[in-house]
Amino acid sequence: MSAAANNTSLGLREVLLRTTRLDLSQLQQAVEHQSTNGGRLVDSVVDLGFLGEEEVLEALGNQLGLPVHGTFAIHDVDEELTARLPIGFAKTHGVLPCGIREDGAVRVVLSDPFDTSCVDDLRLLFDGSEIATELAPRRAVMAAINEAYDRGGSSIDDIVEGATEDFSAIASEISAEPQDLLESSDDAPIIRLVDSLLQQAVKDRASDIHIEPFERDIRVRFRSDDMLYEPVSTLPKALLPSIVSRIKILAGLDIAEKRVPQDGRIRLKIAGRDYDVRLSTVPVAHGERLVLRLLPRTTDMLDLERLGFSPEQLEVWERLIRRPHGIVLVTGPTGSGKTTTLYGALAKVNRGDQNIITIDDPVEIQLPGVGQIEVNNKVGLTFANALRSVLRQDPNIVLVGEIRDLETAEIAIQASLTGHLVFSTIHTNDAPSAVTRLVDMGVEPYLVASSLVAVLAQRLVRVLCTECREAYTPTPEALAEVGIRANGPVTVYRATGCATCHDSGYRGRVGIFELMVVDDAIRDQITQTLDAKSIKRTAVAGGMSTLRADGARKVIDGTTSIEEVLRTSEDEGVSAGAL
Repeated sequence: MSAAANNTSLGLREVLLRTTRLDLSQLQQAVEHQSTNGGRLVDSVVDLGFLGEEEVLEALGNQLGLPVHGTFAIHDVDEELTARLPIGFAKTHGVLPCGIREDGAVRVVLSDPFDTSCVDDLRLLFDGSEIATELAPRRAVMAAINEAYDRGGSSIDDIVEGATEDFSAIASEISAEPQDLLESSDDAPIIRLVDSLLQQAVKDRASDIHIEPFERDIRVRFRSDDMLYEPVSTLPKALLPSIVSRIKILAGLDIAEKRVPQDGRIRLKIAGRDYDVRLSTVPVAHGERLVLRLLPRTTDMLDLERLGFSPEQLEVWERLIRRPHGIVLVTGPTGSGKTTTLYGALAKVNRGDQNIITIDDPVEIQLPGVGQIEVNNKVGLTFANALRSVLRQDPNIVLVGEIRDLETAEIAIQASLTGHLVFSTIHTNDAPSAVTRLVDMGVEPYLVASSLVAVLAQRLVRVLCTECREAYTPTPEALAEVGIRANGPVTVYRATGCATCHDSGYRGRVGIFELMVVDDAIRDQITQTLDAKSIKRTAVAGGMSTLRADGARKVIDGTTSIEEVLRTSEDEGVSAGAL
């Protein structure tokens, strides 16, 4: 630690300016971001995209003479030393012990080398031992902390057994700042049951929890990778009133009202990550049915490189989202990832010199530095009214959650024609159909042709589990179904199933895309009000890759399976090419 102590006086800002490519202007923006949003300066530099965290740590490690872990995981952690470290301290400082050196010094990994108070406290915790500091990315350290301290000793079934004996306990007062469920010490059976279900859903990467009452029992199902499954056996029906009341209290809903649907929100912290949970209740024949949607409050998922774009598509998409004006539409069914793609685009162009405003129903993803408006139809704050007001705020970029009617479409088009870049979504099956949908709404074809820059259609396909996927050689007929013409044997992969993927054969999802850039040929067809099929033929002739063709490429590279592409896309009569 002596090297760090000798160099601490340099200060983080000076170190970053001296040893990285960060310039003074970017540093000033990061400082302003930090003062507005709180947190560490390093986090602000990384959030604004000026540097990667690994790049920052490498520079600090070189400057301070500290080892840097490129990768850090639970297997690097010393369990005996960790047992002596309180979880609250570990999470507050982002620190974990990983062993004892030959000279007796305790090796600890942390993400902030300037946290000298942490090192002083660690000396006391470890009986005066010298502390040898090493660096690792904060995200990796926090993930290891959550795994190391996970109190997964009791199964949900064990908690259910206790709850049947005493299921009258309801949640205590909810504090304004959410408590981490992994740090909760409240053992009331129903509270532990609900907390355990939420924890299990996060571990399983579930997006939704369904609690469904029937005549004699309660069925609990998780939705993961767009597929529902039951993580536990059915629960006793007698638990329903207490479970519903517990969840309603968390969401601030009326626990006495059981006759009408209710909607609410819960803010939670689970395994060190903040979540917004959207709750929907509806009365059914045997009680109230609950659906909880888990939305992580993080921008990790907005990295365009991880969404599934091919390098060619990504290059075109990044060029489109930096245009000064026009309309860019993303189309697809509900749950196809449209919002994530658009917010990924906003995160890419979110700079201090851009005024960005979004209008959503509801706001699902929060971006620092972006003005976000939530539609409220009850008070007349519709998409159209909000968009009309937003244009008086002098925005550079506007995101409209969905174009649902002619009024919203016309205002969006006028905004694009007066120097604004407008992002929005629309529900159609493919990219060319978005053009005919706008015309069907009543928008004049010449306005569509002059304002529309591009349309991106997308679907989500499940990614094959790398632990259990199986290579095989499909028949030419099977390849032809996804548009692949094979001149010889082709090796692809199919799902089998293992414990890692809950026997589904898939783990995670990725996008398949159809990006139609509106060029002069397509503009001519729009003004002539030609049908979507004609526009599609022109777009494909101009180089557009269809949804199924993009899916076929992901089959060939082993990302997904033939069955998955067939499930999520339609036959377009277009070949992905010969192999």
